[in-house]
Amino acid sequence: MNKKLLMKFFFILLCILSFSLSLSAQPINHRPKIGLALSGGGAKGLAHIGILKAIDSAGLKIDYITGTSMGAVIGSLYAIGYSGNQIEKMARTLDWDILLSNQLSLRSLSMEEKEEYGKYAIELPYINHKLKLPNGFFDGQELWFKLAELYYPVHKIKNFLKFSIPFKCVASDISNGEAVVLDSGEITTAVRASMAIPSVFSAVDYEGHALVDGGVTRNFPVIDTKKMGADFVIGSSVTAGLYPQEKLKTPVDILLQLVFLKEAEDYKKEVPLCNLFVSQPLEDYSMGSFNKADKIIEIGNNEGRKLYPALKHLADSLNSIYGTLIPDTNRLPKRDSVFISSYKIEGLVKTTETYFIHAMGFHTNKFYSEAEISKAIRKVFGTRYYRSINYFLEPEPDGSSKIIFNVKENPSTYAKLGLHYNEFGGISVITNLTTRDFFTPYSRSLLTLNIGENFRLRGEHLQYFGNNKNIALIPKLQFESYKTDSYDNFNKSGQYRQYYFEGEVKSEYSGSRSFTAGIGSRYESIRFNPLIQSQLEAKGRNDFLTSFVYFNANTLDKSVYPKKGIKINAEFGMVYNQNPNVNFYLNGNLLSNVDSVGINYDNYQRMVLDAEAYTPILKNLTFLTLFQSGINFNYKQNLVNNFQIGGLTKTIRNQVLFAGLNETTVSTPSVASLLIGFNYQLTKNLYLMAKANALVNNFISEDRQLKFDNWLTGYAATFAYNTPIGPLEFSLMYSGNSKKVLSYVNFGIPF
Repeated sequence: MNKKLLMKFFFILLCILSFSLSLSAQPINHRPKIGLALSGGGAKGLAHIGILKAIDSAGLKIDYITGTSMGAVIGSLYAIGYSGNQIEKMARTLDWDILLSNQLSLRSLSMEEKEEYGKYAIELPYINHKLKLPNGFFDGQELWFKLAELYYPVHKIKNFLKFSIPFKCVASDISNGEAVVLDSGEITTAVRASMAIPSVFSAVDYEGHALVDGGVTRNFPVIDTKKMGADFVIGSSVTAGLYPQEKLKTPVDILLQLVFLKEAEDYKKEVPLCNLFVSQPLEDYSMGSFNKADKIIEIGNNEGRKLYPALKHLADSLNSIYGTLIPDTNRLPKRDSVFISSYKIEGLVKTTETYFIHAMGFHTNKFYSEAEISKAIRKVFGTRYYRSINYFLEPEPDGSSKIIFNVKENPSTYAKLGLHYNEFGGISVITNLTTRDFFTPYSRSLLTLNIGENFRLRGEHLQYFGNNKNIALIPKLQFESYKTDSYDNFNKSGQYRQYYFEGEVKSEYSGSRSFTAGIGSRYESIRFNPLIQSQLEAKGRNDFLTSFVYFNANTLDKSVYPKKGIKINAEFGMVYNQNPNVNFYLNGNLLSNVDSVGINYDNYQRMVLDAEAYTPILKNLTFLTLFQSGINFNYKQNLVNNFQIGGLTKTIRNQVLFAGLNETTVSTPSVASLLIGFNYQLTKNLYLMAKANALVNNFISEDRQLKFDNWLTGYAATFAYNTPIGPLEFSLMYSGNSKKVLSYVNFGIPF
C-alpha cells in the first residue's frame, strides 16, 4: 500500500471516529441534520458531482445544501431533485464553450442572420454618435436558456428552503463587497448571480442589488450550512486558496487571483467548520478548463469512490440509532405544462411589444411546456435585435401563470472588421456596417467592403413583413473585381481580370429558424479582360437576367467547424435576355464565327445544389460529407457562366470546392461532386482534418445524354487552429489527375 493510499485509509478511519463521536453527542430523539457545502471554482466545480454520486450510492439523506458559483449550480440541481448520475450526464453533454460565452448556438438564429454571424473578428457598437469598445462582459444568454430549462420543474417555488432539499447560494454585492446569501426569488437569477465572475460576466440585478460571483467574498459557504441547522457538514472544495506564483502564467490568472483575494482568507475559516472535508486534487486545472470537463468529472468520481466507505458508515450508523430512513430517489417535480394567462415585457426601448410577441409567435391562454417557451424565445432572440432575454413565471390566484420577459436590446448599429488571406484572393481587410431600422422599421441594412488584391462591395437591405415577421423582401447590389487563372491540363495557361456586377431582388418565407424558401430575379453583368494569353480566350462582357426559385436549410450548431447538423442551398432558374458583346480568340486570333466553336446565346436553365452534413462519431471526432452539383442546361457559352472547380474555401461565384486542386483549375458547364472527411478536435481550438473527394464534370453531351468519362479525384490533410479572429488552416492537397502535391493556406472567413 503506497503512502497516499495509506493516508487516505487513516483519513477515513478518522472520519468514522468523528461520525461516532458526533452521533453520541446528540440527544436520542434528534436525528442529526446533514449539510453539504460546495465551493466555487469554475470548471473545477464539476468534480462535486462525484461526491453527490457517492452520497446517493451510500443512501445518505442530505438535509441542507449551500453552494457558491459552480457549487451553486451543482448544488441547486441536486437540491431540486436531480440525482448525481443525472447531473453527470448533463455535464458531459453540455457545450460549455457556448454556455459560458457571448457566443450563440447557430441554431438560435434566424435564417437571415446565420450567414453573417461570427464572420468578423471585431464588432463595435455605435452608440450616441460614436463607436464604443466592447465592455468585455458575457451576458451568457445560452446559459440563461439552459438554466431556465433545468429549473423549470420548480418554477412555482420561490422559496429555496421549500425545495426537496433546502438550498441557499452565495453572491457578492458589488456596491459594498459583502456576501449576500440568496434563499428566495427566482432560482435561475440567484444561481446566475452566484457565478457572475467580475470582469468576465455582467453583474446580475437581484432585488435592486448588482450581484457578482459569491467566490469574491465566500467561496466555500460552510458557515451558511451550519446556520441552516446542519449538525454535521460535508464540505467539498475544488480550490485551495491562492495560487502560488509559479501558477500565475497569464494576465487572466493574475486578474482572477486579485478578484478572489478575500476568498483565500475566508477559506481558512470555513475548512475547520467541516466535519468531513474533501479537497479535490485539481491543481493541474483552472477555472476555465471546461474543455477538460470529462477528466475533471472523473477525478471527482475517484474522490467519491474513496469517500464512499465513510458516507456508507454514516448512513448505516444513523439508521441503526434513529431508525431506517431511505432517501427519496424521485424528488424532481413533474414537468407539467403551464397555462399562461398573461405576460409582461420589461426593457423594451426601440422595438415594440407587438413586434416582440409576434416574432415569438406567442399567445396567452394556452398551455406551454418549457421546450415550447424556450423555442418561442429563441425565435425572437434569433432576430439579433436583443442582447439577452430572460423569463420568469409567476403563479396567479386562479392557478394559471404570468410570464415576465426581461429584455436587453442590442445597439442598432455595429461596425465590424475582419481579415482574410489565401493564395487565390491574397490579403483582404473586410469592413462591414450593419444597422437595423435605419431606413424603415423591421429592417436590416448592411454595407460590406473587401479591400485588398481583389475588390468587392456589397449592399443589402432586408425588410420584414407580416405579423410574425417571417416574410422578407431583400434587394441587393454587388460589385467585384478579381483575378482568375485559366488552366490547360492542370497547368496554368493564362489569367483573367473579371468584373462582375449583380443587382438582385428576392422575396422569401422563413417557416422556422432552420429553413427558408423564396423567388427572385437578378441582373448580372460579367466582363472578362485577359491578362496573360491562353489558347482560348474570351474578352468583353455579357449581360443577362436570371429568374429563380430557391430553398435553404441550416441546422448547423456552429458556423466554424460544426459538429452536427446540415446545410443545404438549392436554386433553380432560367437565364434569359442575354446581351453579349464578347470576342473569342484562339491562339491569339479573333474568331469571326463563334458557331465554329459551338458558342450561342440562347436561353437556358440552370440548377445549383450544395448540401453538407456533419455527424458526431465520438466526442471529438466528426464525420462530414459535402455534395455539390451545378448544371447549365442547353448552355453553350464556354467561360461566361461556367462552374469553377478547385480550392478549399468559397471565395468566388460559381465555385465548386475540390480538395486536390487550386481554384478555377477546371471550368465546366456541369459538375457533380462528393466529398467525405473527418474532423478531429485535438484541443479546444486545434483540429486535424482529412478529406477525400471525387467529381464528374461536363457530363451532359451535345445530344443531352449523360456521360461519365471526366472524373477527378483528390485528397487533403489540414491542420487548423481556430484563433479569436478567425480560423488558420494549413493544408496539403493531392489530385490523382494532376499528379501534384499542393499547399493551401487560409486565414479568416472570406467576403
